[in-house]
Amino acid sequence: MLQPVTLALIAVTVLVSWRAFNDRRLVDRLILWPLAIARQREYWRLLTHGFLHADVPHLLFNMVTLFFFGGLIEQEMADITGSRVTFLLFYLSAIVVAILPSYLKNQGNPRYFSLGASGAVSAVLFAFIMVSPWSRIFVFFIPAPAILYAVFYVGYSIWMDRRGGDNVNHSAHLAGAAYGVLFMVAMAPRVLQVFWQQLLNPRFM
Repeated sequence: MLQPVTLALIAVTVLVSWRAFNDRRLVDRLILWPLAIARQREYWRLLTHGFLHADVPHLLFNMVTLFFFGGLIEQEMADITGSRVTFLLFYLSAIVVAILPSYLKNQGNPRYFSLGASGAVSAVLFAFIMVSPWSRIFVFFIPAPAILYAVFYVGYSIWMDRRGGDNVNHSAHLAGAAYGVLFMVAMAPRVLQVFWQQLLNPRFM
């Protein structure tokens, strides 16, 4: 389902990322660099890094995921709160919240950089899982119930975060996932009750 806020976020992210592929100065200005935030108070980096991507596959994966799940959550939040602004605030705040653990951990590390919308996209995906845990999603073209994918995703992210060495910010994925769940429950506490009811009554959609 196409929704205006989701499409606008995708469009802005694609435009900024695409321009940054050929403009190193833009990357240097927007990327998350904790030292610049701590010393120069460039707080915008906590948000702007979410509109940059390392390469086309990185950008494509995040935007395809946002396209398929963002519209559904945008509509769900609009139905609950009466405004599409809720989803915009949710997504933008998810970018910031998801990166905070990494930022706090690396405040004194001059060689640490991070970019990408993965944390916010994780928040969107897990918000969707709270609403429809038994929906069928495709993981590398293999269908799987959303809740089972969530369990695998969290377990894998924890393992890889401890292992390290792959240049992927798994900490942001985990923080984003947790934020997506907490935001949905805080926005509409009944979501938690509906989630448990659905979880106890499996049906593959």
